[in-house]
Amino acid sequence: MGIIVLAVVIVILILLAFGTFFTVQTQTNTIIERFGRFVRIAQPGLNVKIPLIEKKAGVVSLRVQQLDLQVETKTKDNVFVLVLVSVQYAVLPQRVADAWYRLDDPEAQIKSYVFDAVRATVPNLQLDEAFERKDDIAQTVGAALAGEMGEFGYQIIKTLVTDINPDASVKSAMNRINAAQRERVAAQDLAEADRIRVVTEARAEAEAKQLQGEGIANQRKAIIDGLHASIAELRHEGIEESDVINLILLTQYFDTLTTLGRNGATTVLLPGTPGGVSQLGDEIRTALLTQDAVREGQTEQRVAQSLDEARNRAAAQRGTHRDDQSGAERGAQRGSARRDGNSGGGSSVGGTGEPTGR
Repeated sequence: MGIIVLAVVIVILILLAFGTFFTVQTQTNTIIERFGRFVRIAQPGLNVKIPLIEKKAGVVSLRVQQLDLQVETKTKDNVFVLVLVSVQYAVLPQRVADAWYRLDDPEAQIKSYVFDAVRATVPNLQLDEAFERKDDIAQTVGAALAGEMGEFGYQIIKTLVTDINPDASVKSAMNRINAAQRERVAAQDLAEADRIRVVTEARAEAEAKQLQGEGIANQRKAIIDGLHASIAELRHEGIEESDVINLILLTQYFDTLTTLGRNGATTVLLPGTPGGVSQLGDEIRTALLTQDAVREGQTEQRVAQSLDEARNRAAAQRGTHRDDQSGAERGAQRGSARRDGNSGGGSSVGGTGEPTGR
């Protein structure tokens, strides 16, 4: 009998020991109640409570928690969007009792405040402004939550607007607009690059032509100086001027053939007879004489035309002079006739008057 009583006492002591001692994990607090009334908050570590009188009402986590929400709303330009909001919150260590007793469902409460803040902010913005001002939307939501949830012992750590998703058709239209703008910018850049290339090539070509012109001018000057010196030297040797000119022409002709023959695809036909050189010189002289004759003929023709024009102008002037003289003579004759008529009329009247008086 005594053994049974001892066993019962041991069991009761063990149960009381388990009901008296308990542990609390790090970053958590335990709510202790006595007969249903809040007594204290058990901190992390080993704790003691009165068995059968006090109990653990609940455990409150002090860790930062995150709540992800999707809020459907409409922008100012009547585009329905889905705003993704992430709220990071935690229980204030000094307000654990308020967080446990005053708020039954903190996530539902946070959700209500987030919906209200987002739907009060986004409808005042255009779609593009909503994308540009995501941080402003997040700050507005965070400020609204901090003021409301602080009364219940909750701290809002961070509020993030992670994404704004418009309708698929609107998103496709935005992508097309963006692509068109980028293509326009690319076309402008290509056009500017082409313009720069064309301007650069034009400047390079102009400079090249300028240098080429200067080179040609210097070359011609050197040739003229050389020819002048050659002619002077040949004249000094007693060679006739016509022979000097023929020699220079042949030299220039062969230089021209040499220049043409530098291109491998060019075919140059030359006379193969022994007298080809003299024949070639005769042809050049004939061409020069023909050119001089043509020039002299053109000069004579211009002189004849000038003489004809001078004769025509002189004849016209003489005709005008004759017309003036004829007009003057006719005017003089008419004046003389009038004077004769007046003198005849006066004598007639006087004759007629004398008999009347007598």
